Parts: sequence; structure tokens; C-alpha cells
Amino acid sequence: MGAVFVSEVLGTMMLLLFGCGVVANAILPQTKGTGGGPSAAWLLINWGWGLGVFAGVFVAYKSGAHINPAVTVGLLANGAEEFAPGVAANVGNMFIYFAAQMLGAFLGAVLAWAAYKQHFDADGDPAAKLGVFSTGPEIRSYGWNLVTEIIGTFALVFVVILFGNTPHQLGPLAVALLVVGIGASLGGPTGYAINPARDLGPRIAHAVLPIPGKGTNDWGYSWVPVAGPLIGGVLAGIVAALYG
Repeated sequence: MGAVFVSEVLGTMMLLLFGCGVVANAILPQTKGTGGGPSAAWLLINWGWGLGVFAGVFVAYKSGAHINPAVTVGLLANGAEEFAPGVAANVGNMFIYFAAQMLGAFLGAVLAWAAYKQHFDADGDPAAKLGVFSTGPEIRSYGWNLVTEIIGTFALVFVVILFGNTPHQLGPLAVALLVVGIGASLGGPTGYAINPARDLGPRIAHAVLPIPGKGTNDWGYSWVPVAGPLIGGVLAGIVAALYG
């Protein structure tokens, strides 16, 4: 499991380096990506996260390229026998995947912070600084925010499982385009975490990094982008099993 652990760490790290990096470029002051307006920033962010998935899936090929606890738990709920070739799909291995994904997400966020350190140090909105690392709702309603995350993650994991069951030649590009589509279609209410590690790992990084004027970590909301994707992943795995 050592190679699997490292694979998931590196793949998730690459995902978050691209993902947190594109958000930093779009919303932090004095970057090359600022100034295009909200619509242009949102489009940039969607594509940046999609291409982060593309890179992360390639890097994490040895572990089956989950890079998301919702995918791991969805495969288990789907009745998969293996998480990757030679890696049994069971609860013990699931938690190994979870640990690797969390560590990778934390490290990727730290690398993105290092790349943009001068911009984090510049005067700026504390909410924007937090927004580089973690998601937040446009309209705060924990119940409906949870529903949004469940639906978005269901779409992700359900289609990912069907990708695995259907012959195709697109490989990681298919998942990347799926994430771009989810961001464009369902990302507006909550910022589409659709990945517990993607939100919690960087939120912890935001809490511990020496970022001037960073403000709150919004721990009161932090359970939503963890619980919603896990629920959505389980539901996707069950429905995919019934569908198949």
C-alpha cells in the first residue's frame, strides 16, 4: 500500500496546486489573472480545476487515481472488488486512501500559497484569502448548501463509475471535462467542493499558514463540503450498481 499512498498524495497534491492556484490567480490582488470581471474569473476557475483533475489523475495512476474521498467511498458502495489493480476495496484501505488524499490536499494548498505568497501578504479581502483555500456558499443555508454538494458529487461519482464500466479512449480528459461541466452548471451556490479532501485539507492549511489578515476559517460551514460529497458519493455508488 505504500506506492498507493504516495500515488494518492501526489495526485491530490497536484489537483490542489492547480485548483488553489487558479483561484489565487483569479481573486488575489495584483496577479496577472485579476481584472477580467466575475464571469471571466469563474470561467478561469472552472477550467483551472478541470485541468487540475486532468493532471492529478495522470499522476495518481498507480492508485486508480481517486484523488477524492467521495470517489473512494462511492466505489466501495458500488460493490467494487478493487480500488486499483491488486488493491482490495475494503474499509481499511478506504481510510488509507482518505489519509493520503487529505495529506496531498494540504500539501497542494501549501504549494499554491508559496507560489502566491507576495499576493497573500498584500492588502486584500480576508474572505478572498480564505476563498483560495476552501469553498463557501453565496447564500448560507446549511440544509440547501448540503443538498447542492450532494447533487454535484452524485453527478461526479456516478459518471466516473460509468466511465470505468464503459470502453472509451478519453481517459483523464473525460473526468477533467466532467469537472468543468459540474463547475459551470452546479458550482454557483457553494463553489462545488465535490471532494472532502479538496476543502478540508486546504482549510487546515489556511488555519496554520502565516497569512497576514486572513480572518476566520469558517469552521461552522466546514462540515458541509465534507458531509455532502461523502453522501453524494455513496448515493452515486448505490445508484450506479442498480443501474448496471
